[in-house]
Amino acid sequence: MIADSSAATLHRDLSDSRLAPDFHTMRLAMVSSQLRPNAVNDPRVVAAMATVPRERFVPADARSLAYRDAALPLGDARWLNVPTATGKLLTQAYLRPTDRVLLIGAASGYTAAVLAELVAEVTAVESSPVLVEMARAALRGTSRVALVEGPLTEGAPGTTGHDVLLVDGAVEELPSALAGQLAPEARVVTGLCEQGVLRLASGRCVGGRFGLQPFADQDCVVLPGFSRPSGFRF
Repeated sequence: MIADSSAATLHRDLSDSRLAPDFHTMRLAMVSSQLRPNAVNDPRVVAAMATVPRERFVPADARSLAYRDAALPLGDARWLNVPTATGKLLTQAYLRPTDRVLLIGAASGYTAAVLAELVAEVTAVESSPVLVEMARAALRGTSRVALVEGPLTEGAPGTTGHDVLLVDGAVEELPSALAGQLAPEARVVTGLCEQGVLRLASGRCVGGRFGLQPFADQDCVVLPGFSRPSGFRF
């Protein structure tokens, strides 16, 4: 009976190991088949996204899908952004090791973790209490990241001098409240939603105003709270 039990246990363990996703291989496949062919070509960004375990930042029942080039549901009506969208935003930000980054739409913490590999300081803002708790758990032990819970449109009140504003999703417009938290001529990267068309854009914040230029049509998640006020109509 003991021998039979041991054999059954060994068979189960071997079956489980065959069924378990090989996340390392999946991560490298994301880099080679999704990121590199789609203009994610900053070596530091590629190395960081090849290192950070994306599966840690999605619900347990979705981990096998963590490296698909698609948005993933996180709960609370929110989604983890498309890997190529995040990778393009990170690349277009021209990140420096000394940068202080204001991240809007931290979600479950994945992009904050990637940024922590690349810059000096990350202030990551998230409005969903559910996702803040998920991010805290996933980022445990990650240095250089400060999580701020609050409305995405308000950023991190009381902070200033960020070198980069990275909005990890699409918005209709950027509120002026964010401009006051940035350094002069801070770099800005964001998704834009213009009449239902999703694009990525980059530019600068100068004199409290955002100057943005679209650089790619790209599917990405739409962040809540950034709708442009409707104009008066007769």
